[in-house]
Amino acid sequence: MAILNLRPKEECKYDCISLGEIMLRLDPGDSRIRTTRQFAVWEGGGEYNVARGLRRCFRLDTAVVTAFADNDIGRLVEDFIMQGGVDVGYIKWLPFDGIGRTVRNGLNFTEKGFGLRGALGVSDRGNTAASQLKKGDIDWEQIFGRDGSRWFHTGGIFAGLSETTPDVIIEAMQVARKYGTIVSYDLNYRPSLWKTTGGKEKAQEVNRELAKYVDVMIGNEEDYTASLGFEVEGVDKNLSKLDTGNFKKMITKAVKDYPNFKVTGTTLRTVKSATINSWGAICWAGGNFYEATLREDMEIYDRVGGGDSFASGLIFGLLTQDDPQVAVEYGAAHGALAMTTPGDTSMATRSEVESLMKGAGARVVR
Repeated sequence: MAILNLRPKEECKYDCISLGEIMLRLDPGDSRIRTTRQFAVWEGGGEYNVARGLRRCFRLDTAVVTAFADNDIGRLVEDFIMQGGVDVGYIKWLPFDGIGRTVRNGLNFTEKGFGLRGALGVSDRGNTAASQLKKGDIDWEQIFGRDGSRWFHTGGIFAGLSETTPDVIIEAMQVARKYGTIVSYDLNYRPSLWKTTGGKEKAQEVNRELAKYVDVMIGNEEDYTASLGFEVEGVDKNLSKLDTGNFKKMITKAVKDYPNFKVTGTTLRTVKSATINSWGAICWAGGNFYEATLREDMEIYDRVGGGDSFASGLIFGLLTQDDPQVAVEYGAAHGALAMTTPGDTSMATRSEVESLMKGAGARVVR
């Protein structure tokens, strides 16, 4: 029996559509935000990173639903998206007022961290075009009905942007499910997003409602606690150790409370320093757990986007093979490779991912 009842490829224009905000990431490289004199510029956003990974690494057909202020910054982000091969046809463009009084595009300043100094992100995304999206702004009947997509992905970052974005997500999920599109959601808890709007209590209120419409729930150990209120025993506040057995008990409770979950995909990370992590993953499907290869003492170049690349690898595996073990291995390997390069988005290829899954080392390839 199939784990997921997927729409046939031939009736869908896209393999996956993502909904979320896409920002400019300003990266100080080996310096710090507070002292640098130059930044490298990337695009990034938790939900978008998944669509881009599916397109660039795994060569699937993807699109993104988002909104930008129509100025040169928005057009720069659009250009980045097009370079990644993701369809931009569903982007909503809002008139720019000249200085951003009414609408603007988001910026995300992120430094990588090193050794004992953790990574640091400083967002500048208030009053953005994406945060102002509201129910009725997007023609979901066109997207899921007439065009068609096998998969829809969104997450807790977009849900936390404003009072209106959760309604946009619910509207999209309901139409997606109407047409048989699989819905995935990455909890992606960010304290800064909820800091002035109710904290964890508000995050849990919003995410518990959204969880009712989800087929494939994705997150890390902190996400399930902060976003859904499930406690994880055996995890210290710095995530330097993990009791996998207790974590499995928590997932078992989660899927009991939300019987609509057909699959859960979860990254497991133990942090020894900003640049040395152990990295693994667990997938629950059909009443069973499937664990990916644990990579001990893995060197990290830039950890941002590792979870999103896990999600895209997992989704690729679920879309193409009816085997949760293979899917979680794709996710874990893709996430690991994404953290060896700069920027939010993956620079890996499918062949590199599959080589790592087979146990390939880091010897020079000539």
